[in-house]
Amino acid sequence: MPDPVPLWRNRDFNVFWLGQALSVLGGSISLLALPLLVLDATGSLVQMGVITVISGVTGIATGTFAGYAVDRTDRRRLMVACDLARAVLLGAVPVIWLTGPRIWVLYLLTALVTALKTLFDVAYVSSVPNLVPPRDLTTANARLMGTFAVGTLAGPVAAGSITASVGADWALGVDGATFLVSAVSLRWVSFTRYGGDGAAGPATTPSRASGAGGGRMREMFVVGFRFLWAHPLLRPLTVLLTLLTFVTMSATDLLIYRIRQDLGQDAATLGYVVAVSGTGVVAAALAAGRLRRTFGFGTCWLGSVALVAVAVAGTGVSRSVPVVAVLAAVFMFGMTLGGVISMTLRQEVTPDRLLGRVTSAFWTVHNASGPVGAAVLTVLAARHGVPAVSVAAGAFCLLIVGAGLLTPLRGGGRTGAGPAVAGVSARPRQRR
Repeated sequence: MPDPVPLWRNRDFNVFWLGQALSVLGGSISLLALPLLVLDATGSLVQMGVITVISGVTGIATGTFAGYAVDRTDRRRLMVACDLARAVLLGAVPVIWLTGPRIWVLYLLTALVTALKTLFDVAYVSSVPNLVPPRDLTTANARLMGTFAVGTLAGPVAAGSITASVGADWALGVDGATFLVSAVSLRWVSFTRYGGDGAAGPATTPSRASGAGGGRMREMFVVGFRFLWAHPLLRPLTVLLTLLTFVTMSATDLLIYRIRQDLGQDAATLGYVVAVSGTGVVAAALAAGRLRRTFGFGTCWLGSVALVAVAVAGTGVSRSVPVVAVLAAVFMFGMTLGGVISMTLRQEVTPDRLLGRVTSAFWTVHNASGPVGAAVLTVLAARHGVPAVSVAAGAFCLLIVGAGLLTPLRGGGRTGAGPAVAGVSARPRQRR
């Protein structure tokens, strides 16, 4: 087997990375355009929360079988199909909106696009170890997150400009066009398989489930969940992240309402605020590898939650738009840093044949609290105001940090990318 090439010369990874860049830009446009479209049509924070709840519930439902589908199918073909379907759905919004607002269309669109996104994202994360050797996983994940950062910077500005000029419905249509580019780029990527020694090998043939009924459900979800629960770091991480998701899934809704309603700013200003928050993603993507090697997984993850706590509370009480923008950047830094290192940990310790199901189970479990949290926090914010709810959410995040100090996360050791994380030996990734 030839030695793995440096990451900057890895053609398949770079085509994959650059091909997703435009799609991420479009996704960042929709992140702002969809709630703006709901707010413009209804003027209701609760209706924005309903969209968030639908997205969360659909993601959970899809997550119960997404990993099973990813581990049993050709991941590239699955991602291409998801991209093409999303392009059609989002591209239809401005056409439908020509006859007037249809809020039920947004409910249906949210459910369908979220299901497709969940399938795509599980396949996406599961494919990265097949594009790069283990030594490059943290760097590759940080680079992909950096691409997300670029989209986070440019997307909201584009969304604000498009919304202000022609409407949020056309902003969603632009997002649909970016998925076509993503689908085309994936056709040029060859997914090989890297083993623990960094040598490339043939792709693993998806395993076939035995039996039906309960046996199939076991293959779909329980296998991944058991792996999570048996791992000394993944278990507390999953529990604590479930609690964190309860208070962070509605963060975008609260930020939008705070800027538009409480502070009386227009869509363009909101776009720039969200764009500034993208600098936090850029900084975290650049620093994730070094921070993890220096401080270890546990310290970095708990520190990221502490940053989220400060940012959530501060965003809700400040009346200065520049200060809110800076705090939004701090929030995104914390969320991105935690996301990069937790994703890398799962990829390092999970065998390839289980990676789709473990990823799906991880997302399904910790996202389960998100719709409940979004519903509770948006209703409370509509009744008591965003500042009070934001301060309470920040305090809750600090309690999560305190709880994490009582778990094995507290003793996370210093480690770079590799199979041994925080003193826990990973099960070697078997190559067929």
